[in-house]
Amino acid sequence: MYLLHGKLNAKSGHADELAKILLEASSLISTAKGCKIYAIGKEANELNSVYVTEIWDSKEDHDNSLNVNGVRELISKAMPILDGQPARGQELQILGGAGL
Repeated sequence: MYLLHGKLNAKSGHADELAKILLEASSLISTAKGCKIYAIGKEANELNSVYVTEIWDSKEDHDNSLNVNGVRELISKAMPILDGQPARGQELQILGGAGL
């Protein structure tokens, strides 16, 4: 399995818009081969940050998800409201847990 956890920083005042785009992406991605979890979250103290946690059957399934119809359009929609380039997400080894 493949786990990717990342933080996206929105320009001031655009975090809700970014979260909405990511939630829309989660609806598209939910049908992708190998998608187990695509969760979007925010931290109360970080007004401009949105977190994404993804679990896939494989890194290949994750990479192929970029080809899901509509995903690249949502990426294009999100890029102008990001505060800088997105940082590379953390690739974590899955050790186990509930639901896995």
